[in-house]
Amino acid sequence: MPQTVCSGTMFTTPSGFSPHLACAEPGEEEEAPQEGTEPGACLADGPPITSASLDTLIQNLVPTADYYPEKAYVFTFLLCARLFIPPPELLAKVCEQCIKQQQLDQSPLDTAKVRKFGPKILQLLTEWTETFPSDFRDEKMVGQLKDIIHRIAPCDEAYWKTLNQVLQKLSQRLALMSQGEESIVKVSLNASSISDKLVAFKTKPPPIQKDMLSICNDPYTLAQQLTHVELEHLSHIGPEEFVHAFAQKDPLDGTTPCFSDQKKKTSNLEAYVRWFNRLCYLVATEICMPAKKKQRATVIEFFIDVARECFNIGNFNSLMAIISGMNMSPVSRLKKTWGKAKTAKFFILEHQMDPTGNFYNYRTALRGAAHRSRTANSNRERIVIPFFSLLIKDIYFLNEGCANRLPNGHVNFEKFMELARQVGEFMTWKQMECPFEEDRAILHYLHTAPIFSEDGLYLASYESESPENQVEKDRWKALRSNVLAKT
Repeated sequence: MPQTVCSGTMFTTPSGFSPHLACAEPGEEEEAPQEGTEPGACLADGPPITSASLDTLIQNLVPTADYYPEKAYVFTFLLCARLFIPPPELLAKVCEQCIKQQQLDQSPLDTAKVRKFGPKILQLLTEWTETFPSDFRDEKMVGQLKDIIHRIAPCDEAYWKTLNQVLQKLSQRLALMSQGEESIVKVSLNASSISDKLVAFKTKPPPIQKDMLSICNDPYTLAQQLTHVELEHLSHIGPEEFVHAFAQKDPLDGTTPCFSDQKKKTSNLEAYVRWFNRLCYLVATEICMPAKKKQRATVIEFFIDVARECFNIGNFNSLMAIISGMNMSPVSRLKKTWGKAKTAKFFILEHQMDPTGNFYNYRTALRGAAHRSRTANSNRERIVIPFFSLLIKDIYFLNEGCANRLPNGHVNFEKFMELARQVGEFMTWKQMECPFEEDRAILHYLHTAPIFSEDGLYLASYESESPENQVEKDRWKALRSNVLAKT
């Protein structure tokens, strides 16, 4: 069924995250880890960090002449630190520690020392701008980045060149992000067309609107174009949006939340959920719209084949949207229509997406697709588009099931390592460029074709196959008078 996001009510079963995460009970004291005096002591010289104070975690992020944090640590901490400290404040603390440790506020600078340290701080800043470019929409972030590089640049001319390259690439990324967000807004405006009045003309030839089969009658081609839409949406979602979606105010922060404009920070994620809902309703509309039973059965068989091709491609999100649309009550009640359709393949696909066992069958198929992607020889075999609402559900339950801080005030870093693992896997999949050629006519139809509301779907369904009981008859009569009054 169509999905919503950022609401605990959308989830009904717990997720399968690691049972070994530190989910402390109230009042349970966590033994404080030993905090090394050297940056990275908890990483390089001992077991992986499971919890630590925020200051210790920041210290472990700061590179030195002889130390650089592991890439996984950098991603995990930059992803989740925003729950406790705004990115500009975090970068300010990192720069402050760098200046102090490397004595960058003194003159003259120790050139040999700075040349050992310089490449490492540049690497950290480069990773930050590449992975979380939206953080640098804040002018404070850009100013701090420039300041720290200006301090080390006198020791090596190459640092100026690196600064220019970082800023140029950052500017390009931010421009692409803005363009993507603008295009999503335009698509959302076009996709908002709900035209229930079309139901009133169902029995009048010729058809007053195009249908999917008149635009594309090849299931594989439509599955390819759906994959285009999915990957386009995915490309705009930043990893930080998963954190913002379920962010709560840090209980140890007595001032203001880290996020002031929450709506904007999850806009791409929410747009993707809206696309899923639109595809559900589009499938249901296409099935309910034809006046003749044989035509409706043909549309059902067509979308079954499209769903199968989506499965073969690795596009599980479109697959689930199609199945959800076909399982909506106005469609599923069309018993005579379903009786005309060949549905054996549909039941196989339903089995693959069965929610039993926390979607065990789907998760098995997803692991298979991920393995295929890692070993693939062609881009077509590298596509993995997960069922997005289930990914959100997993992250929701991880967030709800484990506290961000332990009773002793330490950050529950083990929780965030699991979160980063899930988000990091998604980030790998979303970077895939679609290998299929675009068909603008099909894409335009997918984004702009009018769809019925839920009431419109029920009315179209009753017009196709008469109500079976008094409740349905009363609803049909009310819906008909309501829609006809608007036409």
